[in-house]
Amino acid sequence: MEKRNTTSDFILLGLFKHTGPHLFLFMVVLTMAIASFVGNALILLLIYWDLRLHTPMYFLLSQLSLMDVMLVATIVPKMAADYLTGKKSISPAGCGLQIFVSLTLGGGECFLLAAMSYDRYVAVCHPLRYPVLMGWQLCLRMTLGSWFLGAADGLMQAAATLSFPFCSAHEIDHFFCEAPMLVRLACADTSVFENIMYICCVLMLLVPFSLILTSYSFILSAVLQMRSREARQKAFATCSSHLAVVGLFYGAAIFIYMRPKSYRSANHDKFVSAFYTIFTPLLNPLIYSLRNSEVKGALKRWWGKCANLKCQQT
Repeated sequence: MEKRNTTSDFILLGLFKHTGPHLFLFMVVLTMAIASFVGNALILLLIYWDLRLHTPMYFLLSQLSLMDVMLVATIVPKMAADYLTGKKSISPAGCGLQIFVSLTLGGGECFLLAAMSYDRYVAVCHPLRYPVLMGWQLCLRMTLGSWFLGAADGLMQAAATLSFPFCSAHEIDHFFCEAPMLVRLACADTSVFENIMYICCVLMLLVPFSLILTSYSFILSAVLQMRSREARQKAFATCSSHLAVVGLFYGAAIFIYMRPKSYRSANHDKFVSAFYTIFTPLLNPLIYSLRNSEVKGALKRWWGKCANLKCQQT
C-alpha cells in the first residue's frame, strides 16, 4: 500500500457536521466545556485560597480539578477552532502532544480517583486514625505517583503510535488525536503494540477501578452499621453519586481502550470519548466539591470578601 509522507498533517474529521442540529449540539457541548473549565478552575482557586481546605482530601480534589482543567484546555479549543474555521489539520507533533497530554491526564485521573477513594475509606472507617493513615507524606506520594504513571503511559503510547508508517489515508474520524484511532491508519502490523496497550489498560483502568470498588464496599459496610437513618441516607447519596461519576469515567475509558478491534465504531468512539473528556469533568466539581458544605462555606466567604472589596472601592 502507498505510504504517506510522515511530515504531512493529519485531518481531524471532528464530532459535528455543519448542519442546524449539529450546530446546536456543538453549542451545547461548548457550553458544557466552558462550564467544566470555570467550575474546576473555581474549585482549584478556592482550595488554594481558603486555609481551612488545606487538608489531604481537598488537596486531592484540587489535583482532580487541575487535571480536568488541563484536559478540557487540551482538547476543546482545537475542536472548536476546527469546527468554526473549517481548518481541521493537525501536525504529527501536535497529534503526539494531544495523545501524550490526554493520556497523562486520563491515566493520572484513574490513579487519583483510587487515592481519593482510599482517603474516603480512611475518613469513614478509621476516623480516629486518619492523621496517621492519611498523612501529608502519603498524600503527596500518591499524587506524584498518579502524575508519573499517567505521564509514563502517555509518553509510551504517543511515541509508539507515531513510530508507525501511515497509509495514504490520513483522516482521523475523531475530534482529537487518540491512540486507538491513529493506530487504525497504520500500514504496519500493530498487533504487538495493541497487546501491550491492552496490558497497560488493565493496569491503568481495571486495577484502580477494583481498588475503588473495594474501598467503597468497606465504606458502605460501615454506613450500614450507622444508627442514624439520616446519616445513612446522606452517606448513601454521597457514595452513589461518587460511584456514578467513577462509573461514567472508567466505563467510557474501558469502552475506548479495551474493546476488541472488531467491535469498534468511529461514531460510537467519538461520542463516548466526549463523555470522559468533557461531560465527566463537568460533573466532578458538582459531585465532589460544590455539594460539600465546607466548599460551599469557602465559596460564601470568598464571595463575601469580594463584595466587601467592591463596596470599599465605591
